[in-house]
Amino acid sequence: MPTYANTLRGFALFAAIVSMGGGALLGLSPATVRAEVASTNVALSEMSIGKADAPVVLHEYSSLTCPHCAAFHADTLPAIKKEYVDTGKVRIVFHDFPLDNLALAALMIVRCSGPERNIDFFNMLYETQADWSRATNPRGALVALARFYGMDGADVNTCLTNETMMNAIVEARTSATDLYKIESTPSFILDGNLIVGAQSFDAFKEKLDQALAAKGAR
Repeated sequence: MPTYANTLRGFALFAAIVSMGGGALLGLSPATVRAEVASTNVALSEMSIGKADAPVVLHEYSSLTCPHCAAFHADTLPAIKKEYVDTGKVRIVFHDFPLDNLALAALMIVRCSGPERNIDFFNMLYETQADWSRATNPRGALVALARFYGMDGADVNTCLTNETMMNAIVEARTSATDLYKIESTPSFILDGNLIVGAQSFDAFKEKLDQALAAKGAR
């Protein structure tokens, strides 16, 4: 399981991600609908699913290059969404915990796509993780995927050079480590309690039912 201690040579090498690929995919056809790159404040706004007033909130801390996170999104999250989120019982808030430079770059592009697109983009990157994360030209692969969400190569460059957003994401990760002792992904916080790993739906069901019962909302 990827851990904080295994972060790839720190975020000081982030510039290498920005320059990777040299614009090789700029000749691709643009998306049918062009999206504006989200402002920093909008890009950093909460990413979540579920009703704002849901009685229980589950906080997920994940990294887009983490295979265990991808497994959770593929195998467990759909069942949680169907039984708890779609029924108004639980809201899930997705927090940034990138474990390497590529995860940081991918996350920044997701956030730059804006609140109308970022959840779909976020999930799609988990679905296609094995392809883009292992690509010879990962930046080019991310540009190609971003086109489905109205962003072109220039938009990606603009996003990846936003140091304010990058620093905010790194600081949020550090805060989560200090506050909740998060050391690996995926990790979850439910009623202040840490849940570690891509656990089964049954394991989450037990914990979510207990949280709902404690609030008289089961």
